[in-house]
Amino acid sequence: METTGPATDSAPGPADPVVGIRHEFAALLGEFRRTAVLLPLSADGFPLTAGFGGVQWIYAFSDEPSLARFATVRGESNREWAFDRVLGARLLDAVAPALNVPCGVALDVGSPGDELLLPPITGVVPDRVAVDAETNEEMGEATGKGMGEL
Repeated sequence: METTGPATDSAPGPADPVVGIRHEFAALLGEFRRTAVLLPLSADGFPLTAGFGGVQWIYAFSDEPSLARFATVRGESNREWAFDRVLGARLLDAVAPALNVPCGVALDVGSPGDELLLPPITGVVPDRVAVDAETNEEMGEATGKGMGEL
């Protein structure tokens, strides 16, 4: 039996790429938060950081070979590297805010293709230290929506 009229295709339309990217980032962030990472320490015992774009980036590494690649890139593979092993959640929720400057995490720098930047924004670090916290509050007030609804 044939029918005529508008198609009633119930298949979903093309996926929104932004939604896909957000889901992928959320999955990576969740995995990072549950994983212990290596936190190299400076000579004074503080986390090793570098400034870029008004943000301090805490260096963290998923394993010793990744830290070794970083040391080689820096030309410092001959020295001993002191490091702590820290849960990713603790690094984002306690260590980054304790530095008292906008601070994100740079994971596996020096390992091409494996790098991950976790910026100091809401949803990654505590809201009180997120660089976009005021902007997000203003957006919510202007639209009458909270961030979960935007």
